[in-house]
Amino acid sequence: MRRAVVIGAGGQIGGPAVAALVRDGWEVTAASRGGGRRDDWPAEVRTPRLDREDDAALGALIGDGCDLVVDLVAYGARHARQLTGLADRIGAAVVVSTVSVYEDGKGRGFDTMGEPDGLPDYPVPIPEDQVTVSPGDATYSTGKVALERELLAAADRLPTTVLRPGAVHGPYSPLPRELYFVKRNLDGRRRRVLAFRGESLFHTSAARNVAELIRLAANRPGSRVLNACDPQPPTVAQIGVAVDAVMGVATETVTLDGPAQASVGRTPWSVEQPVLCDMSAAERELGYRPVVTYRDSLPETVEWLTRRLSRQDWRQAFPTLARAYPDLFDYAAEDAWFAARQA
Repeated sequence: MRRAVVIGAGGQIGGPAVAALVRDGWEVTAASRGGGRRDDWPAEVRTPRLDREDDAALGALIGDGCDLVVDLVAYGARHARQLTGLADRIGAAVVVSTVSVYEDGKGRGFDTMGEPDGLPDYPVPIPEDQVTVSPGDATYSTGKVALERELLAAADRLPTTVLRPGAVHGPYSPLPRELYFVKRNLDGRRRRVLAFRGESLFHTSAARNVAELIRLAANRPGSRVLNACDPQPPTVAQIGVAVDAVMGVATETVTLDGPAQASVGRTPWSVEQPVLCDMSAAERELGYRPVVTYRDSLPETVEWLTRRLSRQDWRQAFPTLARAYPDLFDYAAEDAWFAARQA
């Protein structure tokens, strides 16, 4: 039986990735910081604890060798060198990066969005050979580029498929964008404001679709970079409507022609220009067909979020989201905006 080691298996993509590999006949070791087990994993899945920064522990986890390493938490050149240093014991790798590595060719990308004239204007759709930001350790995006380049430079020793997902969604997310609509509905907010006419398009990636790409790449080892996104991604307004439908509520949507006014109208998907990725390479090279649409995957996400919010304040439940969007639920500012609008 082929042996796979999944690093970061306790996260959002890890759960469905382990399940997909097991269904495909792999013997899976699902390593994570906590060493936890998902309900849909069979008993034979090993679930050891792993500190990703401990070189010796990672080497011991690989042991005498494995056919595949799936690394869901790799970041920066150091993690790439960890993997390539074990290349003689690893058959192939699949490593998750991000679409935020892309630059628009004029020095603008995700890292410049808050700067004057910093909004990127990407081609539609974005192909994998689009220019990226420079490698480094200054930001999440530059670190991911450093990771990618180190791995691809070692293609002769460790064939690696690099996957670039967009706005990942599904249960167990540390940054669940859908919370924006779910919490508002639970709080009884029946009006919302969306910037850019609600037309913002930030390509979504279901964790289960990324897992399917991992499964396919595992069966066709090679060195490549592939976008890892959903079919027909919804606009932010369509996401709101879809969440409302799952939760059985009706909400009035008010739109702004331009950007958010401070916190009013801002969402985790709010981009002025579309971020839409080309998925033809994955279809061509791996035979990729999405296993789930955004709308079909939404009920399990909404249920998971609702359950988490019943036990914890959103800031405690999702500190990563709270740091990224501290004013995500500034209802006072929104109420004042509506009052001024009606005056």
